[in-house]
Amino acid sequence: MRTPKIVFIGAGSMSFGTPTFRDIFTNPKMKGATLCLVDIDPENLERMYGLAVKLNEHTGYGLTIKKTADRREVLSGADFVINSLAIERCELWKQDFNIPKKYGIRHCLGENGGPGALFFTMRTFPVIMDIVRDMEELCPDAWFLNFSNPETRIILGVNMYSKIKCIGLCHGIFMAQDDIEEMMGRERRTTDVFGAGMNHFQWILSIRDKETGEDLYPKFREMEKAYPHDDFQPYSRKMFHYFGLYPTCSDDHLGEYQAYGYEAGEHGYDFDWDAQDRVRMKNEIAALVAGEKDIDEWLVPSGEQAIEVVTGIFFNDRKNIPSAIVYNDGAISQLPNDIAVEVPITVDGDGVHKRVVRGMPDGVIGLMNQQVSAQRLSVRAAAQGSKELALQALLCDPTINSTAAAEGIVNELFEINRPYIRKCV
Repeated sequence: MRTPKIVFIGAGSMSFGTPTFRDIFTNPKMKGATLCLVDIDPENLERMYGLAVKLNEHTGYGLTIKKTADRREVLSGADFVINSLAIERCELWKQDFNIPKKYGIRHCLGENGGPGALFFTMRTFPVIMDIVRDMEELCPDAWFLNFSNPETRIILGVNMYSKIKCIGLCHGIFMAQDDIEEMMGRERRTTDVFGAGMNHFQWILSIRDKETGEDLYPKFREMEKAYPHDDFQPYSRKMFHYFGLYPTCSDDHLGEYQAYGYEAGEHGYDFDWDAQDRVRMKNEIAALVAGEKDIDEWLVPSGEQAIEVVTGIFFNDRKNIPSAIVYNDGAISQLPNDIAVEVPITVDGDGVHKRVVRGMPDGVIGLMNQQVSAQRLSVRAAAQGSKELALQALLCDPTINSTAAAEGIVNELFEINRPYIRKCV
């Protein structure tokens, strides 16, 4: 029986590498599959290769595991390409956050909205398109499954400039589900939630009891009001009160998309925590490989959806995936067709089937429509390596309050990112 071949680009990513490994080696359908790990950082690649080999031996899954710095060596015949690459993630992200503040821009995170989203796109999209062009040549029928941010813009760009089948995957909807269950005093994953919108900017349309199907939104509205911890996701709850739907996936992610989003906090990403967590994860991997940590205790499904998508499509095992970033094309009927959105999907042997969403509140649609031009223009700017289009994209972004600030930000961040910006279409 044929088994799937997966090429994992950016496999050195501990944020998405270890969850993907957990899902591969707890899913019996992955037995005998081929897993090709690709990363340009030799230390990170060797670490994750060692972990994959150890898990393969421990589970007896019999995977064929390869490692390389050159994706073209392994792309031929691939069924799925999983991507989690990031370019100088923390160092450039710091610039994305701090330079706009110098020009008076008040923002809260700097990754998926505002100036940060623009320059994450400018430097990441050309590399994504290099991968996609290689796929067009070497594995044109493969699916591209993306974890890299900003997902909304990357998925839009791949759809604009290629016929490669692609979706983005994110755990943001589950973060909102956790918030809801926390405020309702329920055990985790005892609800079903249904959300739609843009990545990190979704809105929960329904909350139901997983066992009975009972509509829990009325009860949630009451319990959220009575929840005694005012410091728990205060910005998200404020938007919930204003617009009537609970948003994903945290205050800082949500605030990225709004002119007043700095009210969610202007602290930015916790880079010190990130550095410490990477050390923790490296030590954990070393302990697993050395047999100093219980693999069975560690090896549990992660909750990420990539391997669910892989097995659903490859084995025609129909599955509902709570959330995926896709080209809209009518999925959210009130938004333009030619943007990317995040909606529930179903996967099977015929591929991806988007859930069509209608009747979202006008206020919520209005908030998302504010992102449309910035989304489109940032992709075009990245595709053409265009400073002019980058400035237009920023001037369309609701976080920008001054033309002088926009010019200053683009001038500085364009120079910092110049090694990565280039025409790629």
